[in-house]
Amino acid sequence: MNISKQTKNNNRSITLDSRPFGAPNTDNFLIKNQKPPSPLQGQVLLRSVYLSLDPYMRGRMNDTKSYAEPIALGETMVGATVCRIEISLNDNFQEGDWVLAFSGWQDYALSDGKDLLKIPPNLANPSFALGVLGMPGLTAYMGLLDIGQPKTGETVVVAAATGAVGSLVGQIAKLKGCTVIGIAGSEEKCAYAVDQLGFDHCLNHKSDNLAQQLEQVCTKGIDVYFENVGGRVFDVVMPLLNPCARIPLCGLISQYNATELPEGPDRMSLLMGSILIKRIKMQGFIVFDDYSHRYNEFSQAMTLWLSESKIKYREHLIEGLDNTVDAFIGLLEGKNFGKLVVRLGPDDLI
Repeated sequence: MNISKQTKNNNRSITLDSRPFGAPNTDNFLIKNQKPPSPLQGQVLLRSVYLSLDPYMRGRMNDTKSYAEPIALGETMVGATVCRIEISLNDNFQEGDWVLAFSGWQDYALSDGKDLLKIPPNLANPSFALGVLGMPGLTAYMGLLDIGQPKTGETVVVAAATGAVGSLVGQIAKLKGCTVIGIAGSEEKCAYAVDQLGFDHCLNHKSDNLAQQLEQVCTKGIDVYFENVGGRVFDVVMPLLNPCARIPLCGLISQYNATELPEGPDRMSLLMGSILIKRIKMQGFIVFDDYSHRYNEFSQAMTLWLSESKIKYREHLIEGLDNTVDAFIGLLEGKNFGKLVVRLGPDDLI
C-alpha cells in the first residue's frame, strides 16, 4: 500500500473491502482519501497519532454474531487510538489535548466527547494508553486477579507470554508470589520472558516435545492458566490442571483464521469431564464490557508498578498507515514482539 503522509487536508482511511476466508490478505482492504470532517457545536475533531492493532479485529471482519457488531463492508476498520484534539467546539476539551478514542484506521474523526478518555499531559509515552495502561493492561490485570485469583506459591501458566497481555499477566503473577511459566513462539521471545520479565521458565510452543517440557517445569501442576491462544497449547495444558484450577479466557488467536473444525479427535467430552471432576473454573470475559467500571483501580495499581520499575513493558512500534495492513497480518501470525502500535502522524502537525 502506498499512502501519503498525514496532512491537515486529507483523511486517509483503510476500510474493509471484502470479508476474508481464512487468513486476511491485502485484497480485503481498501484505501480511501477524503476531506477531514468538520465538527459541529459540541463536537471535537480528532487527529489520530497512534493506532492499536489487536487480534480481536480479525473477528470483527467476519459477518457472524458475536459480542460486537461486525464491520460492514465499506466501513473503516475499527481500533483504539491515541489522538490530539485539533478543533474543539466542546467546553470539556481543549485543542491539543491528548485523548484515548476508538476512531479506527484513519487520520481524522469526530466525537461528542462522551467516548473519549483524557490522557494526562505529563504521560511520557501517550501510546502507553493503548497498551500497559489501556485495554491489554486492564485485560491482564482483571483477568488474572479477578478470575484467576492467584495465591502465593501457586503455578501460573500464560500463553503468548511476550505479547501485550501475556507479558503483563506473568509479571503481575510474579508480584503475587507465584511460579510463572510462559509459552511463546520463539527462543528469542522465551529468553526475553525469563531474562527481562522475570518468568521462572518459558517454553517454545513450536517444540516437538512441548507436552513433556511443560510437565517437567510444572512439578506441582497448574493452578491458573491464562488462555489467549487455544489450540495445541491448551491441549498440553489440560492434563496438568490441578483441582480447582482457574482459566481466565480472553482470546483464542490460534483459531481466528480457521475455516473449519481442527483435525484430530473431538476433545470436548474430555474437557467437560475435567471441568467437572477437577471442579475447574473457566470463564470468558470481554474486558471493557465487564470491567470498565474498575479502570481507575487498575490504572492506579499499574501506574504505581511502572513508577517503581516493577513492571516492564515492550512496545512494537510501526511507522506509517501504509504499513498497517501488513503489520496486522503479521500480528495474527505471531510476528510482533510486544504491544503492536502504528504511529500514523507526528505529535504536532504543522
